[in-house]
Amino acid sequence: MSSQRSSDDDTIYKVVINHEEQYSIWPQHKENPLGWNDVGKVGPKAECLAYIKEAWTDMRPLSLRRKMTEIAQNPRPSVKEFAPRKEIRLVDRLCDGEHPIVLSLNPSPTLHLFREAVENGCLRFRFTDTRPGTELGVRLDRSACDLGQANLTEGLGTARLVGNLSVDYTKVRCVVDIDLETLAGHGHLEKITV
Repeated sequence: MSSQRSSDDDTIYKVVINHEEQYSIWPQHKENPLGWNDVGKVGPKAECLAYIKEAWTDMRPLSLRRKMTEIAQNPRPSVKEFAPRKEIRLVDRLCDGEHPIVLSLNPSPTLHLFREAVENGCLRFRFTDTRPGTELGVRLDRSACDLGQANLTEGLGTARLVGNLSVDYTKVRCVVDIDLETLAGHGHLEKITV
């Protein structure tokens, strides 16, 4: 019954287009829907649909076509171009050479807070040459630490602090040398092989 009705349709249509260059038909006697403009083709339904079939060869909306053209002209770097940077994991970087560190003691590093942290056996260090600054919490290995060159009362000399932890699912040993006057120094990680 519906096919008989469409073949008996004597409505005159107009072809309309929207801002995305998508086509449709609309009864000629009605006001266009908001956002749709006349193309200039008027006629029976079949004729208007045939016109649309000829004119609308790319079904993608205009905004998508523009974006795809922009991407084609300015391709994004491939994953392979980023691979060299991603291959160097943080743990590998910190195992390579010495890196500047500062103590992370709240509210700010003081000799008193440093002494308390050493007595408690836990310290936090921030590797300042990583972005935004990698902070690691370390449980000290008292047998591996060297406080022989450190005067903790007067804040003079250096302290070698060593502790184990996991970084990027890798067991490592953190070794830092702290200048007690500045409470900063340098350090590195060493992978622990079992």
